[in-house]
Amino acid sequence: MTPLDVYVADLAALAEKDRLRALSPRVGVDFASNDYLGLAECALYRDAAREALGRGIPLGAGGSRLLRGNHPEIEGLELAAARFFGSESALFFGAGFTANEALLSTAPQRGDVILHDALVHASCHEGMRLSRAHARAFAHNDCGALEAAIRAFREERGLGRLWIVVESLYSMDGDIAPLSKFARIAEREGAFLVVDEAHATGVYGPGGRGLAHGLEGRENVITLHTCGKALGLSGALLCLPSVLREFMINRCRPFIFATAPSPLLAALVRAALDIIERADDRRAALQARVARLARGLSRVGVSVSGTHIQPVVVGADRRAVSLAQRMQEAGYDVRAIRPPTVPVGGSRLRVSVTLNASEEEIDAMTARLALELERPPA
Repeated sequence: MTPLDVYVADLAALAEKDRLRALSPRVGVDFASNDYLGLAECALYRDAAREALGRGIPLGAGGSRLLRGNHPEIEGLELAAARFFGSESALFFGAGFTANEALLSTAPQRGDVILHDALVHASCHEGMRLSRAHARAFAHNDCGALEAAIRAFREERGLGRLWIVVESLYSMDGDIAPLSKFARIAEREGAFLVVDEAHATGVYGPGGRGLAHGLEGRENVITLHTCGKALGLSGALLCLPSVLREFMINRCRPFIFATAPSPLLAALVRAALDIIERADDRRAALQARVARLARGLSRVGVSVSGTHIQPVVVGADRRAVSLAQRMQEAGYDVRAIRPPTVPVGGSRLRVSVTLNASEEEIDAMTARLALELERPPA
């Protein structure tokens, strides 16, 4: 028996279930990334990087924000982001996962309850695991289930603040949350509403401000805007009331003890806000591609999401992996998604629509996918 045996056994068990993950290179036409507006490799960012470096903006922060890492470029981004999204303030993190984990492990207090959509991101679950508050799920996008969970909490505990945690656009199903209904429930119950806008920022709302734009600035609303998806960069912006920003600065361990994000990255994100505000042409082109994919998939019986995230649920893990492999061999980078990322029995292909694929390539991919779906499972 060696110290590594337990890990070898765990990996073997994953392989037996067709759930062993591995890093793989980019292959073929992009139907897998979150670079929805095709900005990740654009010349606009190279120009912005050269301009920032020319101004002497450093690559490294040199320390945490509470030490010497609080660079003016980061503070400038936070002010610009608050103005752009319409919030009272903003706080910049190095990644969306970190931001969700930081918020939910810090802001909800002992005696509070976090009521979360059953399909919220793993980063939310990690934050709730570390939180002093109690957490429970409600059925996906179901306002009635949320209200039932609230009644149960009131009957059991009575006191404590409610936190309602949802995504605006779900990353594995491509469906949109009824945010206005959730906001009314939060307002009525005196609850905080946390909206993860990761897959909507840049794509929806005026100037790409997201699906929750009409709610920004309310004292009970917190939004997360990640910068690594439609913005094509990395990092994340928490938009929140100023009091909660100050509380996070003083109490949030993932913020206090982490090296600050790169000031150069902050400069690029600030440039990205201006770029996406003027990107109506890109958004229109993306929606045209979404409609084109939907038409093709609906003809072969696939239920369409209507957004740039299109799941093709096939059920069995093995079939999803096999389909993805055959699509990649045909030149289309489509990836399989398996449990625990999705529910057991819900393995799927996640087809991501981006401006990195032309309309003709979407048509060709759809035709090939239709052929592969007709093949009997191995």
